[in-house]
Amino acid sequence: MTNVRETFAEPITKEKIFGWHSLLTFKQRNIIIGGWREGDEPMQVISGSAGKEEIHFEAPDSASVPFEMNRFIEWFNSSAPGGENEIKHAVIRSGIAHLYFETIHPFEDGNGRIGRAIAQKCLSQTLKRPLMLTLSNVIERDKKVYYAALKEAQRTNEITNWLRYFIETALTAQSEVKELFSFTIKKAQFYDKFRNQLNPRQLKVVGKMFEAGKEGFEGGMTAKKYMAITKASKATATRDLQDLNSLDAFPFIGETRNVNYQIVMDLYSLVFRPSSVGVSYV
Repeated sequence: MTNVRETFAEPITKEKIFGWHSLLTFKQRNIIIGGWREGDEPMQVISGSAGKEEIHFEAPDSASVPFEMNRFIEWFNSSAPGGENEIKHAVIRSGIAHLYFETIHPFEDGNGRIGRAIAQKCLSQTLKRPLMLTLSNVIERDKKVYYAALKEAQRTNEITNWLRYFIETALTAQSEVKELFSFTIKKAQFYDKFRNQLNPRQLKVVGKMFEAGKEGFEGGMTAKKYMAITKASKATATRDLQDLNSLDAFPFIGETRNVNYQIVMDLYSLVFRPSSVGVSYV
């Protein structure tokens, strides 16, 4: 969240956490927004579809949440740079903070998102600069591994495996952000070079390919795909692709009867991913 980055250096407070929760959940109904959970029913961390739920953890009862969160906030601020119990290693502090918060699970909903925001704030505070990370994206891609690591750590004071998992996640997130920035710069460079040489149909197709992101446009661009995107005739699609190829914007890959095209980013060390059968990277 923008607010997490803008206020990374500030101490954390109950009001700050409530504010984040309100921003995240203001459209939801039938939950307490911007306040700790209440009630007598147990708070369980569950995953899986209906009828196949798996209980990973049961959090402290709601009556304990205000006390436990006061202790968490005190720990968080005392472990910050310059604090009485400063933890100098950013990713270690961040991993502990995320685990600590998720174990209390103080809200009815939104605990994962707030927990990741707190982890990001930890990293930024300890490194003394706001960070752009994708912890959520990495975690969401394999929730089973995340829940397994969390489940193990929440049942013992031995959290080495959890920290190992969290460090690997943070490193992956850091690498992905670097790749995303690189992709964005190279995309801008591509448009700077070719924008005024492409017609509206070609620009539309190039935009569609770029929408696939840094992972690449699976299978490259073919005349058939070009026709579907632009509603152009086969002759027009073929001509447009050949024109792109002659500009060195779309080098072709494959045999004559099975040609597919990739956006050329050789100049900028990036090539969109071709299909895996009978082709090679440019």
